Amino acid sequence: MKPFDRLTTSACALPLASIDTDQLIPARFMKRSRADGYGQFLLHDMRFDETGAPRPDFPLNADAAKRAEVLVTRRNFGAGSSREAAVYALVDFGFRCVIAPSFGDIFASNAVNNGLLPAKVSEADAEEILGLIETTGAAVTVDLHDCLIRFGNRNYSFTIDPIWQTKLLNGWDDLDLTLSLSGDIGRFEQRDQAERPWARLPDRPD
Repeated sequence: MKPFDRLTTSACALPLASIDTDQLIPARFMKRSRADGYGQFLLHDMRFDETGAPRPDFPLNADAAKRAEVLVTRRNFGAGSSREAAVYALVDFGFRCVIAPSFGDIFASNAVNNGLLPAKVSEADAEEILGLIETTGAAVTVDLHDCLIRFGNRNYSFTIDPIWQTKLLNGWDDLDLTLSLSGDIGRFEQRDQAERPWARLPDRPD
C-alpha cells in the first residue's frame, strides 16, 4: 500500500448522513473482478438516474470531484454490511481520505487496510468544513502525523486509532504490522521457553 503522510488536494462535499455500504457499492456490481476497478460504481444509484444518465446536481458528478482525493461527509458513514468493496469503490474513484464525525466500525477497519484514511472530526467541524468547500473551493491539507486538517487559515483536529495511524503512515497491512514486531515476538518466545519449558511442543523429527 502507498503510505499516507500529508495530502494536499481539493475536497468533495457530500452533505449526507448514514450513507451505508449498500449505497456505496450496490451488490449487483460486486461480481466484477477487483482488477477491473469499482470506481465507476461508487454511489451508483445516487449518481445516476433510472436511464443511467448522471444526475447533474449530485456532488460526485461535478468536474471538481474528479480531481478530489478527500471526501467530506456527515455522521455514520459506511454503516451497514461488512462489504470491503465499498472501500474499493472509494479508492478506485480516487479518494484517499474520508472526513466525517463517525464511521461504521467494519468500514473504518477495511478503509485502513486499503490505504484509505477515515478521519473522525466533531459534528461542528464537519459542518464548517462542508460549508467552506461549498463557498471557497480551496484546497485542503490532511496531515496524518499531527492529525490535523488545514483549510485555508483554519485548522481542525481529527482522531484515529494509533495503530491505524501507524499502519497508514507506513503503508502496512496487518501482516506488515505483525512483522514489524518480530523482534519483540522472538524475545517473548525465548523468555517464555525458559520460564515454561513444559508448555513447548516437542520438535518434530525430520
